[in-house]
Amino acid sequence: MSHTTSSRPLPQEERNTATEDVPPDGLPEPAPDAAEATSDGGEATADAGEATAHAAEATPEQDPAASEGTDPEAATGPEAATETEAATDPEPDSAARPAPGWRDRHPAAARTLAWTTTVLAAALVLVTLLLPNDPARLTPAEFVRIPVEGIAGAALLLVLPQTVRRVAAVLAGVVLALLAILDVLDIGFIGALGRGFNVVFDWPLLGDGASFLQDSIGPAGALGVEIAAVVLVLALLVLTALAVVRLSNLMARHRATAAGTTLVLGTAWVLAAALGLQIAGAPLASRSTSDLVQARMDGVSATLKDEREFAKHAAADPYHSTPGSRLLTGLRGKDVIFTFIESYGRSAVQDPLMAPGVDAVLAKGTERLRAAGYSARSGWLTSATYGGGSWLGHSTFMSGLWIDNQQRYRTVTAGDHLTLTKAFQRTGAWRTVGIMPGVTKAWPEASWYGLDHVYDSRELGYKGPKFSWSTMPDQYSLSAFQRLEHGRPHDKPLMSEIILTSSHNPWAPLPKTLPWNKVGDGSVYNSVEKAGKNPVDVWQQTDRVRTEYGKSIQYSLNSLISYVEKYGNKNTVLVFLGDHQPVAKVSGDHASRDVPVALVAHDPDVLKRISNWHWTPSLNPGHQAPVWRMDTFRDRFLKAYGPHPDSTTPPAAR
Repeated sequence: MSHTTSSRPLPQEERNTATEDVPPDGLPEPAPDAAEATSDGGEATADAGEATAHAAEATPEQDPAASEGTDPEAATGPEAATETEAATDPEPDSAARPAPGWRDRHPAAARTLAWTTTVLAAALVLVTLLLPNDPARLTPAEFVRIPVEGIAGAALLLVLPQTVRRVAAVLAGVVLALLAILDVLDIGFIGALGRGFNVVFDWPLLGDGASFLQDSIGPAGALGVEIAAVVLVLALLVLTALAVVRLSNLMARHRATAAGTTLVLGTAWVLAAALGLQIAGAPLASRSTSDLVQARMDGVSATLKDEREFAKHAAADPYHSTPGSRLLTGLRGKDVIFTFIESYGRSAVQDPLMAPGVDAVLAKGTERLRAAGYSARSGWLTSATYGGGSWLGHSTFMSGLWIDNQQRYRTVTAGDHLTLTKAFQRTGAWRTVGIMPGVTKAWPEASWYGLDHVYDSRELGYKGPKFSWSTMPDQYSLSAFQRLEHGRPHDKPLMSEIILTSSHNPWAPLPKTLPWNKVGDGSVYNSVEKAGKNPVDVWQQTDRVRTEYGKSIQYSLNSLISYVEKYGNKNTVLVFLGDHQPVAKVSGDHASRDVPVALVAHDPDVLKRISNWHWTPSLNPGHQAPVWRMDTFRDRFLKAYGPHPDSTTPPAAR
């Protein structure tokens, strides 16, 4: 009797039952070298195995001559001997059997989990492919379109060998995640600054966003948000890569079905594109991902080109060689104050919700200043920035160049282009100072602006609390200016640049106007700050945010008007303006970039020189006042108060 046993394959019905509970995408993938052969020739292998089994049944016993005198283990090896012992043992040791896995014990749950994971993977890939970069397009219709990039990617993965396919799937997932992150940054920047995210020079602005979070929700809350953001970014990178790998494996196991589906979707995309089919205004045939990639590549190229061209424009300054003796001759002997009011935009004086309170302050302020012997003229300037980036507005106004991005700012501040403030310094007839409560560390741009001395937040002597982002109230900044510079005797008049920051977002808590003799070192504001509103509570409702913004502008205007009333004199000349509009949550979608600008003087000859500007005789410009680009102000001002540069000098490029 033979010492070997033959095995018989399960009947077809039993084999079907054994594999029925395992989902197509839950099967283990074949070995790399045999993956494609197994996928393509699986049916042939099964047929061959079945034929072999039938042949074994047909010859139940081996030829005695073939086995006689032969040791079975020597003939078949250790593995065969082990199998023989296991097969002939009527009661094999149960410990030798592998324990049934979770999938074996719960086949229905395993199948449900597998299909759910596959559906979620497909949904994640689809969302990353169709995610728009504009908040106005975040509608359900955007996510039910056919992405051509997905079709092309599926076709490519189907023809790649297994190892290359897996690497390509991982890379594709990472790229899709990175593009989705850039789309989210675009959405945030459009909402806050009215423009998309520039991948070349906007990365430092993320630090400003973190600072804003700290001022709005506190250091602990901001740290939590930052950690959550990092975790979400890493999770998106990993999960998207895994999702693409899972889908590519599924397509490889069901190559024929995947190829047919890809062909059908490709045909549908071509037809939809040719017929111009749309869903709720969005084209059914989507190519948004490729269009966005192309737009970003074009944006990088345009940024680099703009940097080179702007450097040439900045060097072409008609006032570059004008001697100081010919500059600002119409203002000699005057104390000139340039004041920027943070986020003071057209919305503050014309929006139905905010304008009544702000307009009342401007109207009353015009009368108060007139009673003190002052007159005012006002107009509109279109800022180079929106919602933030105050330094871009400041430098545009002072330089006469359109500085609408960080790269332009770095380029111009590294050169010697003449600023309006430096023109005063060049004359030698003024002492030039800056009051910068928002500057908390070294500020090398002071020399470019032409300021003899800058008083930052560390030099103003403030002993009170911060009011969210603002390091000190505006009234205190003006009080410190009076104590440190304006109220002290000088051998020459002052030219001052003052930044008022109380109207910086998040507009809570807000300071209150105090009697000037009560301001002191600022410690009086401790109780005011504690009684103020919480930024988190304010930002929960749009109307509440807009109301508090309007109150902050009223406070800044009242502080400045009151300062001129109390400390101004017959030689005082004040130019004040907003640096940009507030964020879209306050100013609304598609708001203009216009900001009010006003010139106040006691000497009527100062206003007579700008009579051809046709500005409104009030602190409030009104709807009919002229609107100029902010970069045109420097040349208009220098021309009005001094000789025009030689006509042979080339004009400044815009």
